[in-house]
Amino acid sequence: MGITRSEYFLLFVATFALVGFLTPVMRRIAIKQNVFDAPTAAHKTHKEPVPYLGGVAIIIGVLVVTYGTALLKNFSSQNFWLATSVLAPAAVLGVVGLIDDLRNLSPAPRFIIQTIAGIFTAWLLVSNDTVGNPTGSKVMDYIVTIVWIVGICNSINFFDNLDGGAAGTVAVTSIALFVLAFNGHQILIAALASVTAGATIGFLLWNKSPARIYMGDAGALFLGILIATLTIRLKPDAETEWTSLVTPVLLLAVPILDTTVAVTSRLRRGVSPFQGGHDHLSHRLIRAGMSRRRSAISLWALSGLFALVSIVITMTSKATEQIVAGLGIALWIGLFIAFSRTRDEAPSK
Repeated sequence: MGITRSEYFLLFVATFALVGFLTPVMRRIAIKQNVFDAPTAAHKTHKEPVPYLGGVAIIIGVLVVTYGTALLKNFSSQNFWLATSVLAPAAVLGVVGLIDDLRNLSPAPRFIIQTIAGIFTAWLLVSNDTVGNPTGSKVMDYIVTIVWIVGICNSINFFDNLDGGAAGTVAVTSIALFVLAFNGHQILIAALASVTAGATIGFLLWNKSPARIYMGDAGALFLGILIATLTIRLKPDAETEWTSLVTPVLLLAVPILDTTVAVTSRLRRGVSPFQGGHDHLSHRLIRAGMSRRRSAISLWALSGLFALVSIVITMTSKATEQIVAGLGIALWIGLFIAFSRTRDEAPSK
């Protein structure tokens, strides 16, 4: 199944338009059904209740455009199962996230279901030899895939703590992922990356600061496992094994940085890593004097910088790509040190 450049663009536009249309519809439903993210918990930073269910618009948009395109373009059992192997676990976690948005689940059942979804996805990828960077050991491939999927799923969920922060960052990552997959002739990944970019940017129209709707756990968990699966299926066109392995990490460097800084801070203070707090990158930027809007833009820009590094790795010589990858890793370490030295929480009043 070949896809032309214009068809990739149409996938993006169709999802952008559909999610952009559905998001205010879901907002009205959330208001009518009294489904709000109320600023009652200590770690919440918004002042007024904000409607949930934005994630439902994202999920519907991605599923409708993907399967609709499969029907119109070249529907076959192979195409169906390829798409379903990525989207089915994401849809399941999206439903779990929706239940959490409505009933506020505890961390344990969410983590258990994420792990089950990670194991199932790892089994699909490893058994079908569709892991982008196999280690040569099936056992190791299973372990790396499960850890990556569960870790990134939680990172995107943790990162959804600022108006437009998660949606914009996933959009940037998806665009870079599309470029890498397109250049590497990986059609399924490129197509789903286009759809994901369209969905997140369409949602961002309503989620940018000041947000009129949140994606909630439904959207965060759905996007988390979706982007985790796509990045681990990606086979970058790199000359060396280690630069190929580091490319997916660079694509998601900012959410990983956010989670690492927050979790390290909480462990250092003797706080549960699953407990909410004001120790994320966005909170630290705001305490440094940035507005919420500028904080989001700064995080998008950082994501764009790491995404650019991941693209440059695949476009240069063997020696140069290793230097570029090394600089990307050094930048991440420098940012981790710099953010870790800032205040973990707002000063008590």
